[in-house]
Amino acid sequence: MKKIGLISDTHGYLDPAVFKHFDSVDEIWHAGDFGNIELADQLAAFKPLRGVYGNIDGKDVRIVYPKNLRFFCEEVDVWMTHIGGYPGKYNLAIKPEIYTNPPALFICGHSHILKVMFDKKINCLHLNPGAAGKQGWHRIQTLLRFCISEKKIYNLEAIEIINP
Repeated sequence: MKKIGLISDTHGYLDPAVFKHFDSVDEIWHAGDFGNIELADQLAAFKPLRGVYGNIDGKDVRIVYPKNLRFFCEEVDVWMTHIGGYPGKYNLAIKPEIYTNPPALFICGHSHILKVMFDKKINCLHLNPGAAGKQGWHRIQTLLRFCISEKKIYNLEAIEIINP
């Protein structure tokens, strides 16, 4: 079993609460728009990190993190990208691949909207953790935390970062 902390759209700001909420996770996955490589390095020093670059990320992030990342975690086929869309409205750049070779878990960021949706058409769980940074139109910083074991995703938690 692996416990995953999912984050996106930090835009160069890493809230100290992230470390508290991700203290018990085995890995952190970042769905793009780190903002700078120093932020990525902070996360990687805390827990093993997987990530993709986003549209605001510069060359420093893009040489370390890919645009798309497809991998297996606990026998679950995972695809992570920053601008992916959502069920029924997938980004045109990934639409052909997602319908011909769907993953079991599709993760993206970009919208700053926390979404958890199941795409019945391709039998795929779609996750977008929203935005954990302060830059953007969102009002609440959000994260996701979940477990993966034996081809199953469970104990999914949506977390709001509340600052006084």
